[in-house]
Amino acid sequence: MRSGRLAFAAFALLLPGLMLGACVPRDPAGNAADATNNAAAANFADRMAGTPPPAPPAKAFKAEDNSPLLEFSYAYPAQAAAVPALVAKFGAGMKAAKDDAMKMAREDSRSAKESGYPFRAHSLETEWSVAADTPRFLSLRSQTYVYTGGAHGMTGYDTLLWDKTRGRESSTKALMTSPAAFAAAIHDRFCKELDRQRAEKRGEPVVPGDDEFTQCIDPMEQVLVPTSKDGTLIDGVTVVIGPYSAGPYAEGSYEVALPVDAAMLKAIRTDYRDAFAQP
Repeated sequence: MRSGRLAFAAFALLLPGLMLGACVPRDPAGNAADATNNAAAANFADRMAGTPPPAPPAKAFKAEDNSPLLEFSYAYPAQAAAVPALVAKFGAGMKAAKDDAMKMAREDSRSAKESGYPFRAHSLETEWSVAADTPRFLSLRSQTYVYTGGAHGMTGYDTLLWDKTRGRESSTKALMTSPAAFAAAIHDRFCKELDRQRAEKRGEPVVPGDDEFTQCIDPMEQVLVPTSKDGTLIDGVTVVIGPYSAGPYAEGSYEVALPVDAAMLKAIRTDYRDAFAQP
């Protein structure tokens, strides 16, 4: 009731000016000024009535905390910051990861001191980025670097798929008719491109043999990231492969980008196909 009285009072204050304006002939040059005055009056009335102003656009998030024990950072993009459920999920994940990393760093520091050898500060750095932002899906991927004092650190990857239409988290595999059907649809293209990249890194063709790093790997055991080049439809899936999975550590990670083709689309559930590019 109080909001209604305030709105009426605001209107009453503005009414004389509005009536006076209606009685005065207007010239074309005054149209822009009138529009500005009317908009200002409307905004004033809304504020008096208690109508909240529009929320400011979400901003990318990044937290950093460096100490003698742990170098920590966690970041995600503005598109994720605009989804409360993702903010809560990332917030909880960040806290749990930091707590676990700090606990391990403290234990290693204590052990190093007791054994009389130098302690090397640990690191945990996670960054989420946008792989696709279409009307139906927000596809995110992450890269996490972990160092716990050994010879070298390790990099890992993850993905998250947000279904905007249903307002909930989904997954790449949930879009498939079945993982087996999807694996069969991409197998040949995936293995061919993986070997091409292996040969490029090694400087010689890959000859399949007993060495596991000359054999194709199962793409379904890797991180599958839906991607979009134009933000309209999902037009590809990138298979992200961490160190040691397809080659020795020195070769680093592999990323096999697979554009949508007829075979892949057939392995997508019919209720999701309209969100994918048509080959």
